[in-house]
Amino acid sequence: MTAGSPAPIVEAFRRGAWRTSLDTAPLPGRGESRFGLALVPEIVAASDRRWWDATGRHTPFAATTLAPGSRRELLLFALDLFEHGTVTVGGLGTQSAGAFHQALEEVGGVPRPLATRWTGMLRESLRSREVPRPDGALALVALPGNTFTCLESVLAQAERSTGVWVRPSRREPLAAARLIGAMLAAGWPPELIGFYPGEQRVLHGLIRLTDRQIVYGGAGLARSVRALDSLTLHGPGRGCALVPADLPVAEAVEWLLPLIAADSGRFCSNVRTVVCVDAPDGARQDPEPLATALAAALDAIHHPHTDVRDAWPFVAFREPGAVEMIQGVVRDRLRPGDRILTRRPPALVGGTYDVYARPQLALLDGHFTHPDAHPLIGHEVPFPFAAVLGAAPDAVKAITADSLFVYHPAKRGPA
Repeated sequence: MTAGSPAPIVEAFRRGAWRTSLDTAPLPGRGESRFGLALVPEIVAASDRRWWDATGRHTPFAATTLAPGSRRELLLFALDLFEHGTVTVGGLGTQSAGAFHQALEEVGGVPRPLATRWTGMLRESLRSREVPRPDGALALVALPGNTFTCLESVLAQAERSTGVWVRPSRREPLAAARLIGAMLAAGWPPELIGFYPGEQRVLHGLIRLTDRQIVYGGAGLARSVRALDSLTLHGPGRGCALVPADLPVAEAVEWLLPLIAADSGRFCSNVRTVVCVDAPDGARQDPEPLATALAAALDAIHHPHTDVRDAWPFVAFREPGAVEMIQGVVRDRLRPGDRILTRRPPALVGGTYDVYARPQLALLDGHFTHPDAHPLIGHEVPFPFAAVLGAAPDAVKAITADSLFVYHPAKRGPA
């Protein structure tokens, strides 16, 4: 974009074509000239569902039931285009890979090393899944804004369903829009894919209008979504790591650091709680030595794009006040006696519109002997953060029961 030029509007894709909308919303980003996003009202989506039933589901692709293996070949080709090609995105025109990465960093704060890693994860996820037998459903995938790796659900539903509607996050819709463009360029029938940005309230309408739903969101969304047999809700992972008493501190830090800091702490599988487990004979494990060493290691990750290990770049926050807000929530959840052990300032300002949340680590006061919930246990934020505590076996069971990702050092992966 040049100074003074109108902000480009990322269009919706519906009824087989990119389309503008009277309803738009600005996207986060640098400077005054930002991208905008076309919004699809619920009444329009309802009309599109009627069109789908009458016309969309009867396209040649759907009628001939393209072999599952052929679908995968098309999707792998689309991922190659997504990563390296030039594709058409409604409202943005032809978009090269370089232009995509530039836009992704301007809007979502995602640096190219992370985008490259996440694209590789999408490809590996697609290749490793069993090829499903397609059915006649119209699926909805409602995406989060923390990472575009959740596009794996779009790919999975494209293989399984006759049609897929994608509702992107308004914090970062660019990766989803580019995947739509890549699928179209690869030869995916346009009638069988949709891109439906919308207000939060429209999500509930999209859920009602579709046959199968994959929805990503936090606890608040989980409480607001009506339970349906057809709906799969991906909520907080509340990742935790169990550190045995006989594991040397240096080894524990080496093991834990990537679990906390990788992918800018944005995955539901990142570790949020580090539990120093009592010894089998009942002797308590003091969590402070590990917490102190781990905080120092997190403090050493200091550059916004590449740290000293060239492994864990940070994602910038584009929304004004977002870093202060999420770090304020952490502070509000501290109880008397809890301490933040990381020493570096929690926010790093790399420029007028480049604000990064540095990793933080809290040492929780007291020894947890029963399932007494602490508000920081399992608390998820979109940056590297973990709480360290000592716990007896009963408390460990309560914590792990509430976690989707439990890590053990012997396994070096989630249970």
